[in-house]
Amino acid sequence: MYYANSDVRLEEMPVPQVGPGEILMRVEASGVCGSDVMEWYRVGRIPLVLGHEVAGTVAETGKGVRRFKKGDRIAAAHHVPCMKCRYCKSGHETVCEMLRKTNFHPGGFAEYIRLPAVNVERGVLALPNSVSFEDATFIEPLACVARGQRLAGLKKGDTVLIAGSGMSGVLHAALAKARAAKRVITTDVIEYRRKFAERCGADEAMDARGDVPARVRAASDGLGADIVIVTTGAPKAIEQALASVRRGGTVLFFAATEKGVTIPLSINDTFWRTELTLMSSYAGSPADHKEALGLIKAGKVRVSDMITHRFGLAQSGDAFRFVSEAKDSMKVIIEPQK
Repeated sequence: MYYANSDVRLEEMPVPQVGPGEILMRVEASGVCGSDVMEWYRVGRIPLVLGHEVAGTVAETGKGVRRFKKGDRIAAAHHVPCMKCRYCKSGHETVCEMLRKTNFHPGGFAEYIRLPAVNVERGVLALPNSVSFEDATFIEPLACVARGQRLAGLKKGDTVLIAGSGMSGVLHAALAKARAAKRVITTDVIEYRRKFAERCGADEAMDARGDVPARVRAASDGLGADIVIVTTGAPKAIEQALASVRRGGTVLFFAATEKGVTIPLSINDTFWRTELTLMSSYAGSPADHKEALGLIKAGKVRVSDMITHRFGLAQSGDAFRFVSEAKDSMKVIIEPQK
């Protein structure tokens, strides 16, 4: 039960009861996401059970569930779109109003969770035996990354700059290399993360405290990066991103900032005569989740190499501390059954 990043408590709750079309999931692994430790985003709703990067087994099915049975290995998406509204029909499923309201109960950092019927219909994936529960916790974050790169138009031969080498940045680096980017450059202020990014696919990991725009131009024939992906909310990183992209390039804002952060932009310097595209992406659609599972199954993104820490449910406080401190850890997994 989450009260604050420094106050995560082990509390007893009844095992959820499932209704028609629903599934009771026995959670085997649940990843801690960077968004889980955004206190400003959570403070108005505490206490609550977080956790949305989940994998496990079907413990019970409600009436009418036919695609899954007890004992099946599954992963589940916490947000699912309606697939009927104007947003969904135009390819913007992740801004669908239903997606913003759907979730599972009580949250992934629990021994058992109830998957509502709409989630079962559109957000549950059968796991092949070759994909471990731990690896399956990457399906949701990798789906978000895959969607962002697709919307940004990343293609073979691109030079890609990724601002921030946390979990999202490392996933972006690995997927960009899998998609045959010519050069993948990451940045961070923490040496541990820079080295980790290089192990996971980055051609170069720059110290964000240096002159990043100058070094990016030097590495790209003086042009700048074709695509810049901002995976940190640090205002300095955003400034560097805008100064590092080439004319006609794209800047993808992938991460949230602290509450209330704004960035002043010069229309003349930033947009006029540059044909620059500034864009964002949020979450992943059902198709993105399927793609992410395929990438993991095929070994195109080696997510198991990104796991640095594992904790039992009783040690969830330590898991949150590692993620919120953002120093010597990358992917932190909570295993509720241990």
